[in-house]
Amino acid sequence: MAKGYRPVDRDQQFLIPPDMRDWLGADHPVWTVIDIVDRIDTTAFHRNAKTGGAPATMTTAGRAPTAS
Repeated sequence: MAKGYRPVDRDQQFLIPPDMRDWLGADHPVWTVIDIVDRIDTTAFHRNAKTGGAPATMTTAGRAPTAS
């Protein structure tokens, strides 16, 4: 085997299900919360959010990188 690669265990099980719907029942309250959040207009929140990858019209969080 090439140096630097870890061996692969193709029979390893996932630690959590790849699909959350397999983990939570259809009647779980989280689905109600997700439905409500999907209906909320979040444009004002996103307009005021400070994010690193924001468009030019938004402010960015943090400081500019410094030269090493």
